[in-house]
Amino acid sequence: MALWVSRSRIVTHLLKTKISSFEIIMNKKSCNLFHLNSSYKTLGGCYNTRPNGLSDHKSASVPSFRRSESARAGKQLEAVAYNDAVDENQGLDFSGGRVTFTPQMQFISESSDQRIPCYRVLDDDGCLIEGSRYKQVDKETAVKMYKTMVTLQIMDTIFYEAQRQGRISFYLTSMGEEAINIATAAALSPDDVILPQYREPGILLWRGFTLEEFANQCFGNKDDYGKGRQMPIHYGSKKLNFFTVSSPIATQLPQAAGVAYSLKMDNKEACIVAFTGDGGTSEGDFHAGMNFAAVMEAPVIFICRNNGWAISTPTSEQFRSDGVVVKGQAYGIRSIRVDGNDALAVYSATCSAREMIIHEQKPILVEALTYRVGHHSTSDDSTKYRSLNEIEHWKTTRNPTTRFRKWVQGNGWWNDDEENDLRQSIRKKVLGAIQIAEKTEKVSLEELFNEVYDRVPSNLKEQEKSLRETIKRHQQDFPADVPLSS
Repeated sequence: MALWVSRSRIVTHLLKTKISSFEIIMNKKSCNLFHLNSSYKTLGGCYNTRPNGLSDHKSASVPSFRRSESARAGKQLEAVAYNDAVDENQGLDFSGGRVTFTPQMQFISESSDQRIPCYRVLDDDGCLIEGSRYKQVDKETAVKMYKTMVTLQIMDTIFYEAQRQGRISFYLTSMGEEAINIATAAALSPDDVILPQYREPGILLWRGFTLEEFANQCFGNKDDYGKGRQMPIHYGSKKLNFFTVSSPIATQLPQAAGVAYSLKMDNKEACIVAFTGDGGTSEGDFHAGMNFAAVMEAPVIFICRNNGWAISTPTSEQFRSDGVVVKGQAYGIRSIRVDGNDALAVYSATCSAREMIIHEQKPILVEALTYRVGHHSTSDDSTKYRSLNEIEHWKTTRNPTTRFRKWVQGNGWWNDDEENDLRQSIRKKVLGAIQIAEKTEKVSLEELFNEVYDRVPSNLKEQEKSLRETIKRHQQDFPADVPLSS
């Protein structure tokens, strides 16, 4: 009985500590807590992980508010238990290091009371934030970065319009995410290998992929490196160390870990850069890739473009963690959260990540907070699940290309006349590339069946024979611009 009373007093003491801390929290203005968890605004130069406007969804904001309450209240109880109970002299040498023992039953809080800060260099007006630490960018590199961002923007606009005109079957833009594309590319070596998701054509642009090559792929003509076998925007270039885009989500991540390990075995001074979106982190391949890379200490940068939406699914319905950056620590991977609409921040973070990877041969996770201004693809209408005001806010106030231009122009490296000339020139080149690609002969039918096997198996021969017989019976339904043979 005495033992029970003694234990009860200890429990009562701990409960009082917890209740007291909880009362302090509840006495604060609840609107402040709600504000911290529901907006994507700058907090001391840092974004939150929810885009502005998404907090209008009750399902997104209420759980976030409650998580903050429980984390703050629970923190006090954890502190008391850990400080009073852990005995550093007693422990267990276990795989990964020494684990100390404690007589107290303790559960780790599901989330911290403070969110991981976001690295940022330029404010929304393109001005350097005081005290910023970043990699210096010379005039030549900065101007090339800006020109490439504008090129990507114009190319996306015109190709999107071409799809709407029925000239190509599908398209997907990078609008709002130009900084992640171009700044990452600028920070890498040409020897670094890219495993893209599907919103990284800017890296190809930076490395020299021409507008004609983009157009050939989208139109699936005979000059397309994939010989018309892939959907539009599934680019690839062996010469430029850019793996071909694959439609299934996140399959490139475990592949990236394997490719990175092969670089390590060959002692190459290069790394792998693998991209995914926030939706990709809900796939098992994300976790497999991260764990494999961590255990094998593979030289790979995992870059997650967290734009708040996996098509129509908001991040609040994908995970309860503090975004993606915290997932790195669970796998033993160094991580950083960066403002994905700040080209200087992305460039600096990628440069530093690459240096660490080359010298230490260990993976790094980068979470880039951004926003998809365009629809997910030409098959999507994003106004069905998010407001026009939200989209317009990010398109104007948070525009990464505009922000970077202000910085470049503020340095005296750019002016309005150059801007007008550039946009007219790029538009003319994109339209010309489309016109040529559209008139170029299509890939012949036989290309559907070759270059997979050294010797074409009997089942493929039967399929080709059946297809040709069907075409003969329905000649009027077969595209006239697709040759039946080379």
